Amino acid sequence: MSAWEMDVRSKRSARYAMAVAAVFVLVFIVLAVLLRSSATGVYFRLIDQLAMVAIGGILAGGALLLTRPRLRANAEGVSVRNAFTERFVEWDLVRGLTFPDGAAWARIELPDDEYIPVMAIQANDREHAVDSVRKFRELESKYAQADAE
Repeated sequence: MSAWEMDVRSKRSARYAMAVAAVFVLVFIVLAVLLRSSATGVYFRLIDQLAMVAIGGILAGGALLLTRPRLRANAEGVSVRNAFTERFVEWDLVRGLTFPDGAAWARIELPDDEYIPVMAIQANDREHAVDSVRKFRELESKYAQADAE
């Protein structure tokens, strides 16, 4: 596979996700410490405190899944990685990149009214999203046209 000519990730959403993950960890650590020091009428043990920290870690990990989305493109096609999945699409299947009104993120249009959500290009990134869409469309006109001929 040749080098990627485009590699885009959401900036603002990733920062928010990291901040939320840090808050989860801090809150659950504080709760774990307070479990044994506050009089609740229930006797909490060390394992209960560790479980609270683990719950915070799991929630933080879930929040950090929002840092994964990425869009990459080269002459061979487009690779879209969202929170859980990654998919590679060749240029001959790409029918465009759209940003529907009110949508949180862009999507790659495919044949038969199918599409792939592109969480890497998000509306809250504003100018970064606009630049990313422009760059994608440049690559699309360069490579999708070459495949059509």
